Amino acid sequence: MPLPPRRPSVPVRVGHVTVGGPAPVVVQSMTNTDTADVESTVQQVKELARAGSEVVRVTVNEKEAAAAVPRIRERLDAMGIPVPLVGDFHFNGHKLLTDEPACAEALAKLRINPGNVGRGSKRDPQFANMIEIANRYAKPVRIGVNWGSLDQDLLTRLMDENSKRAQPWDAMDVVREAIVVSALESAARAEDLGMPHDRIVISAKVSGVQDLISIYRNLARRCDYPLHLGLTEAGMGSKGIVASTAAMAVLLQEGIGDTIRVSLTPEPGGDRTREVIVAQEILQTMGIRAFTPMVVACPGCGRTTSTYFQELAQRIQSHIRHRMPEWKRQYAGVEEMTVAVMGCVVNGPGESKHANIGISLPGTGERPVAPVYEDGEKTVTLKGDRIAEEFQELVERYVARRYAPRATEAPRPALAD
Repeated sequence: MPLPPRRPSVPVRVGHVTVGGPAPVVVQSMTNTDTADVESTVQQVKELARAGSEVVRVTVNEKEAAAAVPRIRERLDAMGIPVPLVGDFHFNGHKLLTDEPACAEALAKLRINPGNVGRGSKRDPQFANMIEIANRYAKPVRIGVNWGSLDQDLLTRLMDENSKRAQPWDAMDVVREAIVVSALESAARAEDLGMPHDRIVISAKVSGVQDLISIYRNLARRCDYPLHLGLTEAGMGSKGIVASTAAMAVLLQEGIGDTIRVSLTPEPGGDRTREVIVAQEILQTMGIRAFTPMVVACPGCGRTTSTYFQELAQRIQSHIRHRMPEWKRQYAGVEEMTVAVMGCVVNGPGESKHANIGISLPGTGERPVAPVYEDGEKTVTLKGDRIAEEFQELVERYVARRYAPRATEAPRPALAD
């Protein structure tokens, strides 16, 4: 079943990446290192980029962080990692960029939060200063509204207007409207200050699923700026994954959203790249983009009391993710491959036939053999103690045989390990 058409939007260039227009939905991520620590930030950006993040945001909250950004960019370029960097500014961005102009030059986009760029009489000149700097270096901006730091003067104004309605809106409806108005008025103000229409991206992040859906539907009707989707403070583990997926999947299915970030709270010492993998899997399972071969595996039941097939599925998935950067450079279309790892005779052969390549492992009490299917045809039956290794080798050979080599390009530096 084909997806609905994407909402029309103006394409915005963020470094070498296009956001909006006909471009694919872009996967973004954000570091959680101290940006002033060049070594750790470069390492994490490298890991995020290697996992598939197409744009990476870094915190720029103090002079040392701003001064570090050009060095981070230089280090990444030297390692062959061209991923665009976005500067995340709050409160003092105007001052940091004025004092450290090389920071603005090194960034591919500036994120401005209209709710904390300044208060009272300081707000307009400080916002104008940020836009003037972005214009000077021809950088796009993201007007990033967040309901945790919503412009209170604007909210008060809209609450006052609401009290005069014949039938006042619910208070939460006014808050949602304030978020939308903050984004649109700030974008219009940026254009009044000389920012080209095609250098503005908008986001309006909240932590409630239904609130996010409502706000972005409203934004989608009222502007043609590219929209950055994300559920702010989504949470840890399965809660964060489920909430982000529930909110963004609805909008993406309606053609709303030009770039996404899954804001997972990592566990202590957890892997930051998980947010990238979840974002990719949302897009891939919906059929919006293809990033890496999908591994189909059954959930297990009383027929599969052994954990062997789960271990093999995990092993194959890890192998594919490890090999994918190299495969993607070598073979066209390999990211659309499906691999089935099934645990018994009930659905195993059928699911394996539907996949590009699949294996049906023996269930409890079944003959200890594992037929392998390639493009719907049984090609070999594996036996013995090396089924996992032999199937892995078959996957490698299938990729080399099935997918055409990419056209030769000028050599590019490889991602450094």
